[in-house]
Amino acid sequence: MEARNFATAREMLQDNNWLLTTLNGEPRYQKPPLPTWLTAISAGIFGLKSLFAMRLPAALITLVLVLTSYKLALKYTAHKTYSFISALILATSFYIVFSGRNGQWDIFTHGFMMVCIYQMYLFFTSEKRKYMHIIIAALFFGCSFMSKGPVSLYALLLPFLIAYGFTYKYQNFKSRIIPIVLFLVIALVLSGWWHYYTYIKDPETVLAITNKETGNWTSYNVRPFYYYWSFFTQSGIWTIPAFISLLYPYLKNRVFNKKAYLFTFLWTMASVVLLSIIPEKKSRYLLPVLIPLALNCGFYIEYLFRRFSEIRNKRETVPVYFNFGLIGLIGVVFPIIGFVFLKDANLGAKWIWFALLSITLFTLGLLIFKNLKLKKIRPVFFLTIAFIASITCFGLPLAKSTQVNPDYKAMSELREWQVENDNLPIYDLTFFTPEMIWDFGDTIPLFFDDEVNIIKNNKKFGILVAEHDEELFKETFVDGGNFRIEKITRYDMNPQPVGNRQHKTRLWRDFFVVTVTSKEIQE
Repeated sequence: MEARNFATAREMLQDNNWLLTTLNGEPRYQKPPLPTWLTAISAGIFGLKSLFAMRLPAALITLVLVLTSYKLALKYTAHKTYSFISALILATSFYIVFSGRNGQWDIFTHGFMMVCIYQMYLFFTSEKRKYMHIIIAALFFGCSFMSKGPVSLYALLLPFLIAYGFTYKYQNFKSRIIPIVLFLVIALVLSGWWHYYTYIKDPETVLAITNKETGNWTSYNVRPFYYYWSFFTQSGIWTIPAFISLLYPYLKNRVFNKKAYLFTFLWTMASVVLLSIIPEKKSRYLLPVLIPLALNCGFYIEYLFRRFSEIRNKRETVPVYFNFGLIGLIGVVFPIIGFVFLKDANLGAKWIWFALLSITLFTLGLLIFKNLKLKKIRPVFFLTIAFIASITCFGLPLAKSTQVNPDYKAMSELREWQVENDNLPIYDLTFFTPEMIWDFGDTIPLFFDDEVNIIKNNKKFGILVAEHDEELFKETFVDGGNFRIEKITRYDMNPQPVGNRQHKTRLWRDFFVVTVTSKEIQE
């Protein structure tokens, strides 16, 4: 997904496709272009080859998401400690970190929508500056829709409205009808103009893409209704606290604000139920659920801050010891396990990162154990945050060291080969892989999109052939007849070697040079 997004942003800059967006030269109207615009602007400032530039907008909108969640929590509880806890849980939840770092468009749509939700909360709870709050909400609703269509409207805003209405009721609603109409008008214009423009300019492609996308809702990645009911595991290190925070009968009389806890609980569950109704399901679609889940989990952690030292019931203390004790254990044993795992890797200067990570995690692990023994959950919580931050800072530089494919060969090398060989035209036989297009650095046209003219206009050209296209390639180009075929090499971008379950055929191509030997077929 990241490769698709970044390649689209690159083509936006290179080909000036700011409205009619493309991927590998083909129309890509499946996703609205706002995140692509932001990514392209960042790349234009810092450089097209900079992953930092490409990922920066997603990281910034993730920061906006976390800060807005903190502000919202502070509004409905007036409790700074709880708000800070919830924001930290959100910032360190697995899929929030993953989406924010990997430049996925999901983080944009939900980040913008959280600003909209915050402004709507102010609109519903205050009689002052109603028009200002609702106009800002409409602007950010438009930004959310222009990031990934109605996804966040359905999965984040609608559950919020359900939970808010059930918990707090909509007070003085009549006085808010005209501002709400204004909201709908502004939101509709901002959300719909680009879709209308693409339909006017390229109606056939838009209709084809629309039919395919709507068909996917009921025929692609179809999962049973209960598929998402392990959703709390997507919070990663907070899985156990997140699960316990969902035990409403247990926690409702222990939290400091029962109504606010009911609000976040209903918001979380409404989001899960609505997502479960849609037949098409993927793990990454759970990203919006993690936002109210973090707010809900914050109530449980805040309760532990206040009362854990007094709790004597083992049914309450054992899960806490297990969760944070496991984190401490990982920190203590990491230097040994990490060394065994990486000792054969060619780390070179990266051993310094391993050393820093080992020392930090080992120290944090010991401190977690020490404070657990003293039943001090507050420092244990913040040590856990430091634990995750350490993995992010010192562990990510080691990530590429786990790539152990001895046959790894990047598509960027093909680009270099092409330049050295007089920019010989290169084509992919039947389909392209976004990761390979991104690494190549330019578009690679598909041969069968225009095979007659390609053969007619090129005496020699390169062809990339995937595994399942080998027979088709042989049937199309019979060596010794009208063509001469020379296999050059294989480009394999799999981090894992052949035979490993994670080795994917879509990430490699055999590269051939085809020479047309018959003058007749070029006439």
